[in-house]
Amino acid sequence: MTMPLTPTHPGPDWPCQVKTPGSYDWERSAARWLRELVPARYAGYPALIRHPVLLARHAQLQVQQEIRVARTALQTARADLPRLGLPESVIEHTIKLYAAEVLQLQHIARGVRAVTEALAGRGAGRRPGVRPRRDR
Repeated sequence: MTMPLTPTHPGPDWPCQVKTPGSYDWERSAARWLRELVPARYAGYPALIRHPVLLARHAQLQVQQEIRVARTALQTARADLPRLGLPESVIEHTIKLYAAEVLQLQHIARGVRAVTEALAGRGAGRRPGVRPRRDR
């Protein structure tokens, strides 16, 4: 049996902006993509710069919060938007916008999870999901 010479694509949830794990500079591409998902002020925090898996954790929290906000906006649009004096066509367009945003954010969340798992498993001899043993 022969092993592939190039890393295999990690799956359908993998973001196209991030190189395949194991390829040259993939972690840098992952960190760059993750930085785009968090507020800009986080880009300068040394801990997040030095530890991409910590950045990934924060991106997961950020995206989950954005999903909650978009769902709330979607669920309350029919009741709240007419009171703002918006025409029905604008309300319908806004509802479609929120629904599309929820779907997009869910897709991004799956990508962040996949990248986080790959980053967490990147240590020498470690497999994703396997924690190193702590010596006493």
